[in-house]
Amino acid sequence: MNNSFVHLEYSSSHPGVERFERVVNAAGGLRKGFTATRGLAGVLLAAMVATLVVVADQLMDTWADGHLMAVWVLMWLIGFAALALLAPAARGLAGRVMQGLDAWSQGIARRRADERLWDLARKDSRVMADIRAAATRAESGAVGEAVNETAVRVVNYQAAGRIARLTGRIWNE
Repeated sequence: MNNSFVHLEYSSSHPGVERFERVVNAAGGLRKGFTATRGLAGVLLAAMVATLVVVADQLMDTWADGHLMAVWVLMWLIGFAALALLAPAARGLAGRVMQGLDAWSQGIARRRADERLWDLARKDSRVMADIRAAATRAESGAVGEAVNETAVRVVNYQAAGRIARLTGRIWNE
Protein backbone atom coordinates (compact mmCIF):
# COMPACT_ATOMS: atom_id res chain seq x y z
CA MET A 1 0.00 0.00 0.00
CA ASN A 2 2.33 2.65 -1.26
CA ASN A 3 -0.23 4.85 -2.95
CA SER A 4 0.02 8.34 -1.67
CA PHE A 5 -1.78 11.37 -2.90
CA VAL A 6 0.99 13.70 -1.63
CA HIS A 7 3.63 14.47 -4.25
CA LEU A 8 6.84 15.96 -2.90
CA GLU A 9 8.54 16.75 -6.20
CA TYR A 10 9.51 20.39 -6.04
CA SER A 11 11.33 22.41 -8.64
CA SER A 12 15.00 22.87 -7.84
CA SER A 13 15.14 26.38 -9.32
CA HIS A 14 13.07 29.49 -8.96
CA PRO A 15 11.86 31.23 -12.16
CA GLY A 16 12.62 34.68 -10.72
CA VAL A 17 16.18 33.68 -9.91
CA GLU A 18 16.62 32.26 -13.41
CA ARG A 19 15.41 35.53 -14.96
CA PHE A 20 17.74 37.53 -12.72
CA GLU A 21 20.71 35.36 -13.71
CA ARG A 22 19.89 35.87 -17.40
CA VAL A 23 19.78 39.64 -16.87
CA VAL A 24 23.14 39.61 -15.06
CA ASN A 25 24.72 37.52 -17.83
CA ALA A 26 23.33 39.86 -20.50
CA ALA A 27 24.68 42.90 -18.62
CA GLY A 28 28.09 41.22 -18.42
CA GLY A 29 28.01 40.68 -22.17
CA LEU A 30 27.27 44.36 -22.76
CA ARG A 31 30.16 45.37 -20.55
CA LYS A 32 32.62 43.20 -22.51
CA GLY A 33 31.94 45.16 -25.71
CA PHE A 34 32.65 48.50 -24.04
CA THR A 35 36.23 49.47 -23.36
CA ALA A 36 37.52 52.63 -21.78
CA THR A 37 39.46 53.46 -24.93
CA ARG A 38 36.33 53.38 -27.10
CA GLY A 39 34.43 55.55 -24.65
CA LEU A 40 37.26 58.06 -24.42
CA ALA A 41 37.57 58.10 -28.20
CA GLY A 42 33.86 58.86 -28.50
CA VAL A 43 34.06 61.73 -26.02
CA LEU A 44 37.15 63.18 -27.71
CA LEU A 45 35.52 62.90 -31.13
CA ALA A 46 32.37 64.61 -29.90
CA ALA A 47 34.46 67.43 -28.41
CA MET A 48 36.45 67.90 -31.62
CA VAL A 49 33.37 67.90 -33.85
CA ALA A 50 31.49 70.27 -31.54
CA THR A 51 34.42 72.68 -31.54
CA LEU A 52 34.68 72.57 -35.31
CA VAL A 53 30.93 73.09 -35.78
CA VAL A 54 30.90 76.08 -33.40
CA VAL A 55 33.82 77.68 -35.22
CA ALA A 56 32.16 77.04 -38.58
CA ASP A 57 28.89 78.50 -37.28
CA GLN A 58 30.64 81.66 -36.13
CA LEU A 59 32.33 82.03 -39.51
CA MET A 60 29.13 81.43 -41.48
CA ASP A 61 27.05 83.83 -39.43
CA THR A 62 29.12 86.72 -40.69
CA TRP A 63 28.62 86.10 -44.42
CA ALA A 64 25.26 84.24 -44.61
CA ASP A 65 22.74 87.05 -44.89
CA GLY A 66 19.58 85.33 -46.04
CA HIS A 67 20.73 81.88 -47.13
CA LEU A 68 19.66 79.96 -44.08
CA MET A 69 19.05 76.65 -45.90
CA ALA A 70 22.49 76.71 -47.53
CA VAL A 71 24.15 77.43 -44.20
CA TRP A 72 22.21 74.64 -42.53
CA VAL A 73 23.25 72.11 -45.21
CA LEU A 74 26.84 73.32 -45.04
CA MET A 75 26.87 72.93 -41.25
CA TRP A 76 25.66 69.34 -41.50
CA LEU A 77 28.22 68.66 -44.21
CA ILE A 78 30.98 70.04 -41.99
CA GLY A 79 29.73 67.98 -39.03
CA PHE A 80 29.69 64.69 -40.94
CA ALA A 81 33.02 65.40 -42.61
CA ALA A 82 34.53 66.15 -39.22
CA LEU A 83 33.16 62.86 -37.87
CA ALA A 84 34.70 60.94 -40.75
CA LEU A 85 38.05 62.73 -40.72
CA LEU A 86 38.62 63.09 -36.99
CA ALA A 87 37.55 59.60 -35.87
CA PRO A 88 40.96 57.95 -36.47
CA ALA A 89 42.74 60.82 -34.74
CA ALA A 90 40.42 60.59 -31.73
CA ARG A 91 40.86 56.82 -31.56
CA GLY A 92 44.66 57.14 -31.68
CA LEU A 93 44.68 59.91 -29.07
CA ALA A 94 42.44 57.87 -26.77
CA GLY A 95 44.74 54.86 -27.13
CA ARG A 96 47.80 56.93 -26.25
CA VAL A 97 46.03 58.51 -23.28
CA MET A 98 44.97 55.09 -21.96
CA GLN A 99 48.50 53.69 -22.38
CA GLY A 100 49.90 56.67 -20.51
CA LEU A 101 47.38 56.27 -17.71
CA ASP A 102 48.12 52.54 -17.48
CA ALA A 103 51.87 53.19 -17.27
CA TRP A 104 51.29 55.88 -14.65
CA SER A 105 49.14 53.60 -12.48
CA GLN A 106 51.65 50.75 -12.81
CA GLY A 107 54.43 53.11 -11.72
CA ILE A 108 52.41 54.13 -8.68
CA ALA A 109 51.78 50.47 -7.85
CA ARG A 110 55.50 49.72 -8.14
CA ARG A 111 56.38 52.64 -5.87
CA ARG A 112 53.83 51.51 -3.28
CA ALA A 113 55.22 47.97 -3.42
CA ASP A 114 58.74 49.35 -2.96
CA GLU A 115 57.61 51.37 0.04
CA ARG A 116 55.88 48.35 1.60
CA LEU A 117 59.00 46.24 1.06
CA TRP A 118 61.16 49.01 2.51
CA ASP A 119 58.91 49.31 5.59
CA LEU A 120 59.04 45.53 6.02
CA ALA A 121 62.83 45.59 5.66
CA ARG A 122 63.09 48.25 8.35
CA LYS A 123 61.10 46.09 10.76
CA ASP A 124 62.54 42.68 9.88
CA SER A 125 66.31 42.23 9.76
CA ARG A 126 65.96 38.99 7.74
CA VAL A 127 64.32 40.85 4.88
CA MET A 128 67.02 43.53 5.05
CA ALA A 129 69.68 40.82 4.88
CA ASP A 130 67.96 39.27 1.86
CA ILE A 131 67.85 42.62 0.10
CA ARG A 132 71.52 43.25 0.83
CA ALA A 133 72.45 39.78 -0.41
CA ALA A 134 70.45 40.27 -3.59
CA ALA A 135 72.07 43.67 -4.14
CA THR A 136 75.51 42.17 -3.65
CA ARG A 137 74.76 39.41 -6.16
CA ALA A 138 73.33 42.00 -8.58
CA GLU A 139 76.53 44.03 -8.33
CA SER A 140 78.72 40.98 -8.91
CA GLY A 141 76.66 39.89 -11.93
CA ALA A 142 75.68 36.51 -10.53
CA VAL A 143 71.98 37.16 -10.00
CA GLY A 144 70.79 34.42 -12.31
CA GLU A 145 73.44 31.86 -11.31
CA ALA A 146 73.28 31.64 -7.52
CA VAL A 147 69.78 32.22 -6.23
CA ASN A 148 68.94 30.99 -2.77
CA GLU A 149 65.41 30.34 -1.60
CA THR A 150 65.06 33.28 0.76
CA ALA A 151 66.04 35.77 -1.94
CA VAL A 152 63.44 34.24 -4.26
CA ARG A 153 60.74 34.87 -1.65
CA VAL A 154 61.59 38.53 -1.23
CA VAL A 155 63.19 39.72 -4.45
CA ASN A 156 61.41 39.88 -7.76
CA TYR A 157 64.17 39.67 -10.34
CA GLN A 158 62.13 41.49 -12.92
CA ALA A 159 62.49 44.59 -10.75
CA ALA A 160 66.26 44.95 -10.55
CA GLY A 161 65.91 48.72 -10.77
CA ARG A 162 63.79 48.75 -7.64
CA ILE A 163 66.44 46.76 -5.77
CA ALA A 164 69.07 49.27 -6.81
CA ARG A 165 66.92 52.14 -5.50
CA LEU A 166 66.30 50.29 -2.24
CA THR A 167 69.96 49.47 -1.70
CA GLY A 168 70.81 53.11 -2.36
CA ARG A 169 68.37 54.08 0.38
CA ILE A 170 69.71 51.42 2.77
CA TRP A 171 73.30 52.59 2.66
CA ASN A 172 72.51 56.28 2.35
CA GLU A 173 70.42 56.45 5.52
